[in-house]
Amino acid sequence: MTKKRLNHMEYLDWMELIETDIMDRVLRSAEAYLCRQYTGREVESALVKDHLSPGDFCSLLSPAAMPYLEDMAVKARLETRKKFGNCVHLFTPLYISNYCDNYCIYCGFNCRNKICRGILSLDEVEAELEAIAATGLKDILLLTGENRSISGIEYLGEAVKLAASYFPAVGIEVYPLNVAEYLFLNKCGADFVSVYQETYNPQRYAQVHRGGPKRSYPYRFHAQERALLGNMHGVAFGALLGLGDYHQDAFAAGLHAYFIQQKYPHSEISLSVPRLRPYINNRELFPHEVSEKQLLQVMLAYRLFMPYAGITISTRERATFRDHAVGMAATRISASVKVGVGGHKQKEKGDQQFCIADTRSVKDVHQMIVQKGLQPVYTDHVRV
Repeated sequence: MTKKRLNHMEYLDWMELIETDIMDRVLRSAEAYLCRQYTGREVESALVKDHLSPGDFCSLLSPAAMPYLEDMAVKARLETRKKFGNCVHLFTPLYISNYCDNYCIYCGFNCRNKICRGILSLDEVEAELEAIAATGLKDILLLTGENRSISGIEYLGEAVKLAASYFPAVGIEVYPLNVAEYLFLNKCGADFVSVYQETYNPQRYAQVHRGGPKRSYPYRFHAQERALLGNMHGVAFGALLGLGDYHQDAFAAGLHAYFIQQKYPHSEISLSVPRLRPYINNRELFPHEVSEKQLLQVMLAYRLFMPYAGITISTRERATFRDHAVGMAATRISASVKVGVGGHKQKEKGDQQFCIADTRSVKDVHQMIVQKGLQPVYTDHVRV
């Protein structure tokens, strides 16, 4: 008998429900957002304001804003300098497992993709951490595929403890967790959580998440709020641009972050702007291609709408684009990136999640930042 597929708006039994109205507010606003109804006059009005409303944010993400990108860039650069000075934060990811239970058609780790799977032993995790720390980096992001049985919570806890012994800042990008599990990993040393909704359109979400726990839209949506309830210091938001209409997805991700910032003003909020990238055995076609110009528009709109939010630019993008974004809108940049399992100290133990476009070392990215007259920052807080 074929197992019934999970309704994408339902929870599995072990998934925790929390009392919050943020998802409903975001979905109502995103459904009402008609990006082509905005005019140049509304864009101009937004650009002269000191504080932007969600309606102003809508206009800056609309097609009408495209002729104003230079004006947006000038203002975004000023806002970035006022809020972050000339600092650019460096970090790198470490993938410790690529086993995954989900069938997500845009991801190289999806459970139906025939790739080499691997998980690092704790000794191997420590060897990788030691090699990364030797580059001078002080901020690490631990990642896994979404498989609770192979990379379980206890394994994650031990990996986080090891990371905290080498790095003052430890982030995690793993499967969504319940509040008590986030609290456990926070006590182990994690302080930042990244969870990306991929696409905020529920119907499109169901189309691209065809199986596995990730198919539950609301459980994933509320992950950042559960992380903050689990004592995490900060959370990151983002949509995978290209899965759906980028205007709607970027708007919903920004609004999601905005509502969380209002509800939890003590938290550190960050936005990421990943675009679709090829992966091993990729056979899917995605009609919503996002250009570099459109990607820049999203970043500038984020900076103007949420001037205190960090913005991360990933190695999915070309080096020249990343260099251009740094200091203008982006405040965080990765370096010496590997997207297979391990690969910093030893040969990768498992295949890559996607193909990266910028393979530069920490030294090279550091030099680029200095040449732009900016200050590379390796850590901005001390764990006590």
